[in-house]
Order: sequence, then structure tokens, then C-alpha cells
Amino acid sequence: MGSRLLIVGGGRMGGALVHGLLGARWRPADLVVVEPSAQRRAELADELPAVEIRAEVMAVTDVDAAVLAVKPAVGEEACRAVSGVGIARVLSIMAGVPLARLESWLPPSTAVVRAMPNTPATVRAGVSAIAAGSGATEADLQWAEGLLGAVGHVVRLPEGSLDAVTGLSGSGPAYVFLVVEALIGAGVAVGLSPEVSRLLATDTLAGAARLLVESGQAPETLREQVTSPGGTTEAGLRVLEERGLRVAITAAVAAAAERSRQMAV
Repeated sequence: MGSRLLIVGGGRMGGALVHGLLGARWRPADLVVVEPSAQRRAELADELPAVEIRAEVMAVTDVDAAVLAVKPAVGEEACRAVSGVGIARVLSIMAGVPLARLESWLPPSTAVVRAMPNTPATVRAGVSAIAAGSGATEADLQWAEGLLGAVGHVVRLPEGSLDAVTGLSGSGPAYVFLVVEALIGAGVAVGLSPEVSRLLATDTLAGAARLLVESGQAPETLREQVTSPGGTTEAGLRVLEERGLRVAITAAVAAAAERSRQMAV
């Protein structure tokens, strides 16, 4: 049995993971990507010239672990395919596919870990939650943490929490992007050019996020620090509270989490 890692699916998340692993000093020779799309294979060959890119799992040799980064609709097919090439461990980053289903598609001896990453993983700034399958050991969880740690932070949670994770951090980047869209539009509405408004909105978000992470302070503390009594920030925040920003965000996370639960049925 080999020691190479098979990544099934070379799309956005699969490709991001490969780039992250290479950045974490994995050897290109220790990675194999299977991608059925000829166009995407050609792109990957340009991006990753030293990594083996294949069209089918059955053509792969010397692998003992796999990451499933395909669409849920082809999840069973991918599991059946990796079953025949000596896979001992599987990390699934497919949304909405529960551990019980994954384990039913794989040999009983396979250690399975399920993960919910998010798209900032594509710039090595993601956050992922992982949950262990019935046969997964501490070593298997550490293995999964090592892989996903190459593209961001990792937390361990019971599988029952992954729907909530999906609603918060999985879908969360889209909520943030919507806020930035709204800020850009608001800047234009008060007289700024679209270009200047975009620059100010995106850099404000990036700077605020960096301050939150690097200062270690609570978001409410930082909010209070920038809010002077009777000042401009207080006036803006009052409108957001009156218009129900917190309620809307809570409802959005709940709706996404519920949809995740429905998809797993």
C-alpha cells in the first residue's frame, strides 16, 4: 500500500487544498488529483505541473487515503471508485452528505471523517469543522486536521453540529460579501464613485477583520471603541439596530442550517 494522497475532484475546493498542501511543503509526488473534466484537467496541469492529474480513479496506484471534493450528486460514485484502490482513510468535504451515508458507500474498514470547510480556504484563510465517523480514531482526526490546517483553521465538533456550521461559516462568506455589496452601493448613493466606494468598502472589511483577529478583543469591545456618544458611528448603528440587522443575520444562519439538514435527508 502506498502513502500518497488522492484528491477526487479538482474544482475550487479540491484545487485550493492541493495548493495549501504544497504550501505546507507536501511533495508534489505525494499528491494525485482525479478530475473528469478535460478542460479542468488542462487548467490543473498548468497550475500544478509537478502533480499527477488523472481522469479516473481506477488509473491511480499507490494511494492509501483520499479526499472527496466532488458534488454530492456523484458522491456515491466517487466512494465506490476509491473503494477499489486501497483507501484506508477518507476525508469528505461534500456538503450535506452525512457520515452514515458515506460509510454505507465505503468498505467497513475505511476510517471516514466528514468536514465542512468554507471558500476562504482558496486563499488559505478558511475555517473547517470536522466530525469523526464510527471507525475514525484520534489518529484519523489528526490526519484530517493536518490536511485542512493547510488552508486555515480547524475545529472538531460532533456531526450534529455541522448543519449549524454550514449556516454560519459555510454560508457566512456570502453574507459578508452581501454586506460589502451594500456598503459599495451606499457609498455611491452618498456621492462617491463606484471605484472609490469599492476600495473603501473592501479595505474597511479587510482591516476590520484583521483588527478583530490580531487584537484578540471581543467584537462588542471593538465596536464600542469606535462608537462615540452622539457621533456618526452611533447614528449609523442605531439605524442598523432599528432595521433589524441582528434579527436578519440570525434568521439567515437558521435558514441555511435548516436547508443543510434537509439536504442530508
